[in-house]
Amino acid sequence: MLHSFTRNHNDLSTEAGFQFEFFCDCCGNGFRSTFVESSTFEQKKKSERTGGFAASLGGLLGGKASDLGWALERGSSILGDRFAGDSPAWRKEQEKAFDEAQEEVRPNFRKCPACNKWVCPDCWNEDEGLCTDCAPREASYVAQARNQAMRRNIDEAAEEATVWQGKIETRTTVCPKCGKPSGNGKFCNNCGAPLGTQRCPNCGAEVALGLKFCGECGSSMQKSGKCPSCGFENEPGMKFCGNCGGKL
Repeated sequence: MLHSFTRNHNDLSTEAGFQFEFFCDCCGNGFRSTFVESSTFEQKKKSERTGGFAASLGGLLGGKASDLGWALERGSSILGDRFAGDSPAWRKEQEKAFDEAQEEVRPNFRKCPACNKWVCPDCWNEDEGLCTDCAPREASYVAQARNQAMRRNIDEAAEEATVWQGKIETRTTVCPKCGKPSGNGKFCNNCGAPLGTQRCPNCGAEVALGLKFCGECGSSMQKSGKCPSCGFENEPGMKFCGNCGGKL
């Protein structure tokens, strides 16, 4: 088992050699060690070359020499399997290379005495002698706090801001005549009926054009504003004539 001085590391080792990455416990940035070639891998390559030479020699000489070449080739294959990446010799090399890699990259890290994290220079507060998680840099923390406050102020102002003004009751989403979506114009997109509102002559509530009865009091919308005394056409809902003052 390989034990790293940081909380996380990455093993890049192969059968040919050893290399490791060590990461900062705060930000996750890392440093990679120098690649070290495996001596067992070199021995395996030599044994494979010896086996190949013996096989070629056997092919030239024939007879018993050929049998000897096969035996040497087979022997080199077994030796190569023994030097595979999971062999004890390879594992011993790996552990040694891992210890050397840690010593190589350790100077690039600082250990925080408060939280015991190993951190990179970017996450180390030189003034306080602590990592930036335990002791954030003053200038950075102030800038962050100011920006957070600015966002809160903007959100609060947006909640109180009036971004639209108008009379919601002056637009009808469904045409009172055909019952279909009417659009945003003054006339229905489907049947052409006029859109808008009128006042109930009894209670004064806003009633969509085309409706025959008020939705508030149930009065008929067909009442005329014509004055019985002088014949003047008044607006629906008026209680007295605007021309002669007579009661409507």
